[in-house]
This record gives sequence, structure tokens and C-alpha cells, in this order.
Amino acid sequence: MADTHCPYCALQCGMRLTGAEVAPREFPTNRGGLCQKGWTAGTLLTSAARLTTPLVRTGGELRPASWAAALDLVAGTITRLRAEHGPDSVAVFGGGGLTNEKAYLLGKFARVALGTAQIDYNGRFCMSSAAAAGLRAFGVDRGLPFPVTDLADADAVLLVGANPAETMPPFMQHLTAARDAGGLIVVDPRRTPTAEQATLHLQPAPGTDLALALGILHAAVAGGHLRTDYLAARTTGFDAAWRIAAGAWPERVERITGVSAADQRAAAELLARADRAYVLTARGAEQHATGTDTVGAWINLALALGLPGRAGSGYGCLTGQGNGQGGREHGQKADQLPGYRRIDDPAARAHVAGVWGVAPESLPGPGRSAYELLDALGTETGPRALLVFGSNVGVSAPAAARVADRLSTVDLLVVADVVLSETAARADVVLPVTQWAEEDGTMTNLEGRILLRRKAIDPPEGVRTDLAVLHDLAVRLGQPPDRFPAEAEPVFDELRRASAGGPADYAGISYHRLRAGEALHWPVPTAEHPGTPRMFLSSFAHPDGRARFVPVDHTGPAEPPDADFPLQATTGRVLQHYQSGAQTRLVAELTAAVGEAFVEVHPDTARRAGLADGDAALVSSRRGTVRARVRHVPTLRPDLVFVPFHFPDEQRANLITNTALDPTSRMPEFKVCAVRIDRAEART
Repeated sequence: MADTHCPYCALQCGMRLTGAEVAPREFPTNRGGLCQKGWTAGTLLTSAARLTTPLVRTGGELRPASWAAALDLVAGTITRLRAEHGPDSVAVFGGGGLTNEKAYLLGKFARVALGTAQIDYNGRFCMSSAAAAGLRAFGVDRGLPFPVTDLADADAVLLVGANPAETMPPFMQHLTAARDAGGLIVVDPRRTPTAEQATLHLQPAPGTDLALALGILHAAVAGGHLRTDYLAARTTGFDAAWRIAAGAWPERVERITGVSAADQRAAAELLARADRAYVLTARGAEQHATGTDTVGAWINLALALGLPGRAGSGYGCLTGQGNGQGGREHGQKADQLPGYRRIDDPAARAHVAGVWGVAPESLPGPGRSAYELLDALGTETGPRALLVFGSNVGVSAPAAARVADRLSTVDLLVVADVVLSETAARADVVLPVTQWAEEDGTMTNLEGRILLRRKAIDPPEGVRTDLAVLHDLAVRLGQPPDRFPAEAEPVFDELRRASAGGPADYAGISYHRLRAGEALHWPVPTAEHPGTPRMFLSSFAHPDGRARFVPVDHTGPAEPPDADFPLQATTGRVLQHYQSGAQTRLVAELTAAVGEAFVEVHPDTARRAGLADGDAALVSSRRGTVRARVRHVPTLRPDLVFVPFHFPDEQRANLITNTALDPTSRMPEFKVCAVRIDRAEART
């Protein structure tokens, strides 16, 4: 029996594992609760779908191979490509579900063993816009700069583009007080299970969240709720931001968003009159070509009301993936070194190079962002090999058909995974690796708390850890064996040194302190430091200690509807599945509940397309077509359809999504694209 944490979302619910049997345990984030995914998390530990031997493509087919043969093939091909085309001919793609140790060592492997700048990860598709906006406003990015449990005392909470009732159900208990006080406000174009619990549901047209934030800010200022004392003492830049928001009269914003001026003013009043209030954003606000500015607009509202850095109030981002916070701190991002340092900062390069025992000038500079990296595969100037750890890009990337085509052009595709995902099925080499309960490692949850996830069971014979894989490859590529430890605790100890002095400082955290049960939220600069559960109480992380208002304006979706594609599509998660679904689709209980893609459509919109409830439909954009089962949803906006993104092949929602990128975060516009919907021909 072992106390551990759920392998899925960033709530990292506490659970107890006996063999493969899961039971909930008391922990601050979940308070003894689990969702359906958590309850069934042990199923995959004994699944017949587990990979237990390396696979190498021979004669067009993936066939079993020894570890030595598979790793020799990978190392030999990498060595040849680097000699012929340079270090950037090899790319690495990581994941937000990898432990801190894996994310750290993967970044080090790319920069030192491969010498490549071409590394990014799937978190670019999740939290990058909120991270960029947080850095601009506060000088540092930590999803929730306060413990989740603080929300339980809130009088008002504004949730923007978040549906935790399905994506992280135990989180909802922290909103009970705000809901009961009549202060739960939800911004979502869909009437989700979360919105059903709201006092006030604001249902904007897709891609107009930024305009709505400006309207509510205008209403707050016009209503006399601007915290001028807070602005003077703790912020800068309000005047420039207000010059734009001053023109965002709620009546004008109503014409853009469809949200009534009365509801905008009601939202401003609920937040402003609450003693304890929070503004929380999630993927619905972030996954846009203007995602950084959209989140920035909601931060501006929070700052105007004096919420960030005030005990009992604040702004936060609901991080999605299991290690979405830690995964974006320690070097698997294209522009980053451990400790949330920038790779183009000379001092950061010198510090990390010293820890790694290499010359600072040997480290590459920034590389391509996630979609740009995938889109460059096999091109004249792009990578010719790709190593994928903890991601299923064939399903999760935008314009998925285009990405699948690019994957087919590389000389070498290597995938390390637990099961044969859709991306692994395309690979030249597949490496079977351990999963959550079969290894030690740390995770950093959505509130910045570092958690020790302990090994509970032995992995199947023939399976290795990702750390062991990186060690073995690094040695084959000529690195000293001790430069890439294969065990988690030594890797974490090195991570501590590499992060020391950085924004995400883990220097004072140790496995010993975590085993002892200490609740440690970064930064923790020394072994005596108690951690920082609440940031910004005395100052923000900019050199002058002040938060920054950023002037932002509404521009709308990158791809508005037109005569050929008159509707808008948005995508998201459902209760029973997670991310690309590669693992949850193997759990019978979950697939019995939701076993195929569906498309939510307003009944009037469906009737105009000749679609009855339950019919097969084709949802088409300029990039591709998704096949999905129709669900009539009377509460949906008539101009909108919704498709979940957990399903493969012709049911991939990302066949239709837009590749337009945010200029700052490089986030693709997953949340809105122009589509049409038609009847699918019956299959014989």
C-alpha cells in the first residue's frame, strides 16, 4: 500500500494504491474526493495494452526488438544526422505530464547530449498564454499564487473559460462558499455543468472574451469600484490600459459578445462588493491567437479591483495537465532553462552550464515553439528526427492531418510511451516506459506545491523509466555516464542546484523534506525556508515590486465565420476522458460512458442542416473534417458547435482547428474556428 497522487490533472488528488486498486485519501486539493478518471486510474497498470518490449519498424511493420538493438539504432541514426546536417536536425518533444525530473533531464539531454535548440512540449498547447500574461503582469508565472484551499473562503469567484465540474470535479467543493453566497460567475459560450451551478453565467460569442473583460472593467470603473489606493501603491500602467477600456461601454460590448450590459454590470458589482474575490482563467481564455492579451485583460480587471497580492483574494490560472506547472519551469520549453530562467539570459546560461559542467557558449539558443517545430519536420531547414516523450501529437496538435503528414517525412521518429498511441503507431522506434505508480518522481500541482509521487508497484518486465532511456541514449552519444543520472532523486538534487536563484527556485526542497510531509510551495530558496504558499503579499516579482497593467484591445477570432463556413467550433474535454484519450480510451468503464466523438449542436441549427439527434455528422473547416455523432443541446448558442478532442482517426477534433498562433505565447487558436456541419453518409 502506498500513498500517492492521481496521474491525471494538475489538482493531483491524493490517493492510496494497493496493488492496482485505487482509493481516495484526504489531501487539501481533493479533500478525499476523486473523479471517475481517478477512481479508474489503476486499470491501466494491468492493461493488456501496455507496451512491454521495444518495437522497431522493419519492412513497414513495428516488430519486437531488444533494448540494445533499439537504442543502438536510435543513437546511430542521431549521430549520422548530426554529422550530416548539424545538431538542429534532431528535435525533442516533451509533455506536461512528465515528472519534474523527466522534464529537467529531457531539456538537459536536448541541449547537452544533442546540442539542439529544437525542443518544446505539449504544454505550449495548454497554459502558455496564461504563463506569458502572468510574466508580463506579475514578473513570474505560478498558476495559482495561493493554495487552492483559500478559495473555500471566497465570497465571489469569476471563472473564465473553465469547466472544472467535468475537468477536475473535486475542485468544485472549493467553490461552494462562493456559490452559496451568490457570487459564482462563469464565462463560457456553453452551458456546462460548471455554468449550471453559477449565480451568473455569461455566454459570450467564441473569441470575444477580451471584449467582455474590457466591458466588465469599464462597468467596475464607472460604478466607482476602482481601487485607487491599491493602484497607487502596488501597480503601474493603468492609464494606458484605461485609454482602451474607456471606450468599452457595456452596451457596445454587448453588440460584440452577446452578453447583456446588465449582466456585465452585475458581474462587476458581485466582484467589487465581495470582501474576498478571485478571478480565475483557464483554456477557454488562453487557447486563442490573442490568448496572452485575453488573459491580460482579465488580469487588468483583477488589478483594478485590487485583488492580486491581497490575502483572501487574487488572480490565478487553473493549470490543466498533471505537471503542467512544473513541466513549464525546468527546461523542456524552447526558450527556457531550469528554474524558469530564459535561455537567452547570459547569467542564466552561465549558472546552468556550471551545474551541467559544460561551457555556456556550447548551449544552443531558443528554438521553435511546439506547432512551429512540428510543422518544420522534414523540411529543408527543419528537423529530420523527432524524439517524443509523454505526448500524442498526432491527435493533440492543431491541423492534425498536416502534423501527421510532417511526422511521415522524418528519417527517424522515436516515441517513448506506456501504450501504442496514435503517434507511437507511426514511429520507427517505440520505447516502453514506466507509468505513474511504477516510479518515483515529483510533480508540481496547480498551486505550485511540489509533491513526491512514490513508486508503489514494480513495472512489467522489459519496461524502463524515461530517465533510464535518456541515460542510455546519452552514453551512446558520448556523454559521461554520471552526467545523466538514471534515478529520480539524484536528478532532483541536480535540478535543485540548477534552479537555485531562479524565479522557480527549488533549492531548498529535498526528497527528505517531502517524505516528511512538508507542504512546500516554490520558491523555496534554502533548506530552512518554509516555502511560499502565498505569493505577492508584499511585492510583485518585477524589479520595482509593482504589478503591470498591459493595454490590450479586442480584435476577434483569427478566422471569422463566412458564407462557406457559417458556424464556429470550439473544443474541450469531457468528464470521462483526458487529453488525447490514448490512456482513458483503454478503460472500459470510461469508454462505455463516452466511446466516440460527438458534436453538440443547437436543435435549430441541426434542423437547418437536416440532422436529428444521434445522426452522424461531418464538421468541416478549411483544414479538414471531423466525423461525430450529433447531440442536440438547447442551451448552446445557435452559432456554435462543440467537439471533444479525445478521439483518434476521423474523429480527431484537431483535424479542424486553426494553426493561427499568439504572437507572444505561440499558442494555437484551438478554441474557435469557422466550420460548417453536414450529414454524414451512412456506412455500409
